[in-house]
Amino acid sequence: MKAKRWIRIVTTAAIVCVSLYLLQRLLCPKYMTDVVEGRLIAEYYGEEKDHDVIFIGDCEVYENFSPKVLWEDFGINSYIRGSAQQLIWQSYYLLEDTLRYEKPKVVIFNVLAMQYDRPQREAYNRMTLDGMRWSASKVKSIQVSMTDQEQFLDYVFPILRYHSRWEELSSEDIKYLFRTETVSHNGYYMRVDVKPVDTIPEGRVLADYQFGSQAYLYLDKITQLCRENGIELILVKAPSLYPYWYDEWEEQMEAYAGQNGLQYINFLERIDETGIDFSQDTYDGGLHLNLSGAEKITAYLGKFLSEETGLADRRGETELAAQWEQKIAAYEAEKDRQYEQINRIEGEKVK
Repeated sequence: MKAKRWIRIVTTAAIVCVSLYLLQRLLCPKYMTDVVEGRLIAEYYGEEKDHDVIFIGDCEVYENFSPKVLWEDFGINSYIRGSAQQLIWQSYYLLEDTLRYEKPKVVIFNVLAMQYDRPQREAYNRMTLDGMRWSASKVKSIQVSMTDQEQFLDYVFPILRYHSRWEELSSEDIKYLFRTETVSHNGYYMRVDVKPVDTIPEGRVLADYQFGSQAYLYLDKITQLCRENGIELILVKAPSLYPYWYDEWEEQMEAYAGQNGLQYINFLERIDETGIDFSQDTYDGGLHLNLSGAEKITAYLGKFLSEETGLADRRGETELAAQWEQKIAAYEAEKDRQYEQINRIEGEKVK
């Protein structure tokens, strides 16, 4: 009798656990057709870990740089570990997490995140943190990222956070219950549509232009982590016209780079050199670059990396070249699909 009772207990517990697991899978956002940026962090783990360059940062990396160009034109194998409004401490812990799997020769960090010195919004936290695999780095990143309204257990058991999402469920939640599809190209989020810049925004007056102590703390930690691992750290500011980049911020980044012996590239100051045309190379009026803009500044960056960091051209490596042949095919197919969609919409407008 005792054996039967234990069998019933174990069976019941197993059914409850499986049910809760399936329910959690159902209720958690899938980020496949809506807010796809929430898929970017998780996609890294399915990649072969042999990258020369790792990008870390916010939308100014995953929407403005194309790893395909670095490979096709320079033989540089790269990946973008970017996410929406990625805070600098999240970038640090993502780098720490990355080093569990591989050691790139170069890390590129976009400095816009220096403007934030405290947690911001749960929705953006989720798009970075939920996609990370569990490790000490994820735990620390959650702890420093949580707003006052968040609870750590909600990250351990997402069903606690999403239990009321029933009304938002769609066919996507069923379709991607157990599988997902790749939405990025080595972390790059592609957009081919065009919305030119109408006006160049002016920055509002700030009470204090000094970057915060926590932002500097984690920039120091990124710098130190790269030094300890023999990685060259390069700071960049993407050529986005807004959020506004103040002269006072630029001075601080130039000073930091100089004091720490780092390369710093502000693409806002290299518009002519890169060939960026804001009437053609942005899809949202200057906030992010579209495909043509991203390919232009990536070509400039690739030349810089080849000349200044000594990264080898790896296009002669048979296995890696074969992987990239498939990636480029997917990249071109996505480009064609987006152009076809735009042409179809334009054709319907004419009718």
